[in-house]
Amino acid sequence: MADTLVDQWKLPKFRRSGRSLATEGRWAGETVVILKPQTFMNRSGEALHPLRSSAGFEVSRDLLVLVDDFALPLGTFRLRALGSAGGHNGLRSVEAALGTNTYARLRIGIGPVPADVDDPADFVLAPLARHERAVLIDLLPGLADAVECWLDEGIEEAMNRFNRRGTTE
Repeated sequence: MADTLVDQWKLPKFRRSGRSLATEGRWAGETVVILKPQTFMNRSGEALHPLRSSAGFEVSRDLLVLVDDFALPLGTFRLRALGSAGGHNGLRSVEAALGTNTYARLRIGIGPVPADVDDPADFVLAPLARHERAVLIDLLPGLADAVECWLDEGIEEAMNRFNRRGTTE
């Protein structure tokens, strides 16, 4: 998803920045920073250090975390303004780094975990099947629209527009 936004917004290529790959630029008159953590998932919060030290950075207003979620069906997504990590180790790390769970997140469905998989971590860490990858690629335009809505109008409007029951239009 990060690469899609970088291409769509014509941002510079990613470069190494601490514990992540980062790019920064302007989109719709706003400065945007996109980070791709280069840590193990359960240490994703470490990648946020440069943002936390930025002047004027307000977690509840300026941060949107994109995360996979096996509790959501493949090909769906949900925006949230706050909430618990819900057992997601990456979100747990983000919350520990920020000291709060009041940040926006875009949960991208990759589930459900197949019945024959004992440990959900095995499912999450396994490569995507070709058909799963195709579903997620088809979802990219809608995800980009949701991110742009969050930037333009805030998390409440983005949730109202994109969290419709049974659809991700």
